[in-house]
Amino acid sequence: MLRLALMMSLLTGILVILGYAVGWLFGSPELVTLGALILAALFNLISYLYSDKIVLSMTHAKYIDESSEPVLHRIVSQLAQSAGIPKPKVAIINSPTPNAFATGRGPSRSVVAVTTGLMNMINENELEGVLSHEISHVKHNDILVASVAATVAGAISYLALIGRFGYYGTNDRNREAGTVALLLSFLAPLAAFLVQAAISRGREYDADKEGALLSRKPLALASALEKIERAVRNGARLNINPSTSPLWIVNPFRGESFVEMFSTHPTTSKRIERLRSIAINIGSMQ
Repeated sequence: MLRLALMMSLLTGILVILGYAVGWLFGSPELVTLGALILAALFNLISYLYSDKIVLSMTHAKYIDESSEPVLHRIVSQLAQSAGIPKPKVAIINSPTPNAFATGRGPSRSVVAVTTGLMNMINENELEGVLSHEISHVKHNDILVASVAATVAGAISYLALIGRFGYYGTNDRNREAGTVALLLSFLAPLAAFLVQAAISRGREYDADKEGALLSRKPLALASALEKIERAVRNGARLNINPSTSPLWIVNPFRGESFVEMFSTHPTTSKRIERLRSIAINIGSMQ
């Protein structure tokens, strides 16, 4: 929690510094910063309120009833009960690529989705491990955290655009302010992206840990992650919008070699290593 608070404070600091620089260029630092934040918040509020519908449409996921997938529904129901949250809706994506995600604006309005490829590739224990990870995301309102981070990062992006356009309209008297604003307009969005990615990676580690404790099957989750990662590394790709990549349990648009600091997910090998440590700790308590 402290780490998350520090990350959000850093994002806010980037926004304030960039906003002041761009506002200095136009003579109204506070107004420019506030305007960018309001604009970003409006866009992200719409996204947050309708996130389940938007994501299901982007991923081609379809709700499925209990009679069609009784095992899937049973596991989701048991995990939700153990986590103390309402049972999420269940959806299936017709794709041979193994993966899963959760979405929705809170525990009372959430969806857990898996691909047909995942259902065919892993066993029931591994499926429970994967779903425990997703239920953890739902329980801890990770979609809300991502939405708040996206709001601040979005405001930074808008300010950066204003700074770049404003630079070319500056006269000699405002050249110093314009140069500072131009420089920050390139550096601030990159810094904001790195902070966002760090927040996302942190939430993935937390969901792995919480999910492992929820299901008491950390090695099953580790095994499932290994199988999903292997499929991604072998070139399996989902036919979906890449903007959904932070949602999936394993990023479907890159392999393990991608530089971790620029990824929304930790490397799978590190996640597996942590899960194996959790398994040892769970074993020692039994």
